Amino acid sequence: MHLDSHPISCKSLEQFFNVDGKLLQEQYREHLSEYKDWDQKEHAEDYLLFPQNLGPKMSMDETSVSNGELYTVVTNKEGKGRKSCLVAMIKGTDAERVSSILRQIPLEERWKVEEITLDMAGSMNKIAKTCFSNASKVIDRFHVQKLAGEAVQDLRITHRWEAIKMENRAIKQARVDGEKYKAPIFTNGDTERQLLARSRYLLFKPAYRWSESQKLRAKILFENYPDIEMAYNLASELRNIFSKTKEKGIAFTKLAHWYDRVERAGMKSFNIVANSIQTHYKGILNYFDNRSTNASAESFNAKIKAFRRQFRGVRDIPFFLFRLANIYA
Repeated sequence: MHLDSHPISCKSLEQFFNVDGKLLQEQYREHLSEYKDWDQKEHAEDYLLFPQNLGPKMSMDETSVSNGELYTVVTNKEGKGRKSCLVAMIKGTDAERVSSILRQIPLEERWKVEEITLDMAGSMNKIAKTCFSNASKVIDRFHVQKLAGEAVQDLRITHRWEAIKMENRAIKQARVDGEKYKAPIFTNGDTERQLLARSRYLLFKPAYRWSESQKLRAKILFENYPDIEMAYNLASELRNIFSKTKEKGIAFTKLAHWYDRVERAGMKSFNIVANSIQTHYKGILNYFDNRSTNASAESFNAKIKAFRRQFRGVRDIPFFLFRLANIYA
């Protein structure tokens, strides 16, 4: 049985067999694992390449392997995060360097890729255009929605810092006056500072998923901060465009109307979101062709992180990637 088909840690084997874990790891690495004869060993830390795993629908994302060291990862959606899903794992996110590695795959093979999902990073878009020029580039809808959600949270945080500053001033003034400060309390028991802190999670959720306490908190929040309500509604409208619109032409019209509402609102953080959408609108609209997302890439990244945690970090990157490749490539 090949141990890499079962990601069991040497620590677990050490406890089970009562042997020296470090020695077992060395023996496995040097004699049992086939690592010594691995055909990608020489360049593993810089890149892994598995052209045979290319398919018509691909995903591209970045992930951290060790100490924030980023790798660009290309996966095949048909692999569904299992065997044969990994196509490439290349150190760094520089478009020129990553593209030079991917171009080692013959052009006629790369030409077969029909669709590739990615985020709004300029480097990812450049890599996709350079290496998979025949493919439709699809901007992941959840990255777009995340930008809008972050814009709402930025506004909430701005108000929260202001509330903290005002409360600190009131506490100091109460001390000067020889009084005990007592913060005003809303009908749900929150102070202003607590209201803004505790509203974080409800602002990420659609209103129909709010609990009763969240509905009350949202009502109080929106009554006192109408700009947060406006921002929340803009983010909700954008979410609804993606979830409820079926046709690309209708989506284009709805996004244009949404853009106009953002301009009229005059909210700086949402202007940034709107400008990002305008810059990447072709890739965003391509979502409505097949409703493809980058969820498979995000799932694969989560598996890498879980694999890394199981081994308590990565000390030997090439060997870690060897084991990763045995499972997913």
